[in-house]
Amino acid sequence: MSRILSVKQDHGLLRNYVDGEWLESSATRQHPVTDPGTGKLLGQVPLSPKSEVDEAVAAAKAAFWEWRTTPPQTRARYMYKLKALLEENFEELARLNTLDHGKGIDESRGSVRRLIDNVEVAAGIPSMMMGYGLEDGAAAGIDEEVILQPLGVFTAICPYNFPAMVPFWFIPSALACGNTFVLKPSEQVPLVQNRIFELIDDELDLPPGVLNMVHGDKEAVDALLYNPDVVGVSFVGSSPVAQYIYETGAKQGKRVQAQGGAKNTIVVADDADLDQTIPNMIASFYGCAGQRCLAGSVLMPIGDAY
Repeated sequence: MSRILSVKQDHGLLRNYVDGEWLESSATRQHPVTDPGTGKLLGQVPLSPKSEVDEAVAAAKAAFWEWRTTPPQTRARYMYKLKALLEENFEELARLNTLDHGKGIDESRGSVRRLIDNVEVAAGIPSMMMGYGLEDGAAAGIDEEVILQPLGVFTAICPYNFPAMVPFWFIPSALACGNTFVLKPSEQVPLVQNRIFELIDDELDLPPGVLNMVHGDKEAVDALLYNPDVVGVSFVGSSPVAQYIYETGAKQGKRVQAQGGAKNTIVVADDADLDQTIPNMIASFYGCAGQRCLAGSVLMPIGDAY
């Protein structure tokens, strides 16, 4: 049996993680999770209704004050512990990512490594959160003081192309800063995040409600965007959806960061070293099956390069 096939194959109907508990969804709709290499069914994702999203947000809101008043150094220690936990399970997570998404194993290992790097950076957030004071900073005789404070419940709506890495662009920093969190992973490739949450639940001892996960599709996304207790939204995905999330979230008074796709032009000058340029150009266009946001999509050779 190959090493990839040695990871768990049958995941059944996934559950949501809310307030420190695994909860079966009442969803009447499911989305199949399949091995893209074989078409084999790996599990089913519940497309959670609005009521279950609201339950997760309510849990995060209830946990916020205690977490917000937890000393930053204590929150950072959770990040150190999380980093060690992920390192211990590095290879399993990489193999599961390949099974779920179809990436080559080296690309999956790179994604998990970057995931862990983001946790490591978040462990240093207490020093980044230090405010500052400035005598006569606003005007003569008026001193200025800047304090960086957590805000409340944040959420991330994540894409299919980097299911291990992208959620952890947001989760570690939000938690280390004292915010609470609701993750909505891609319904197409949820298995690696589901496993990470299992590890967190088993080993990390986070206070209930600090970190939550709900599976779903657009109904869940809209529930997050329109819930007044969500103060900020992060999104990575296609440009049309990014525009929708930015406009909808902003109209609700939320802080929104929305990263869409791009048209990335590769310009090849007429004096370029083609032996070096062509392999790099191919890697840009076709690496990660062309699914990277920064993949080359337009080639512009100049002069003799053409």
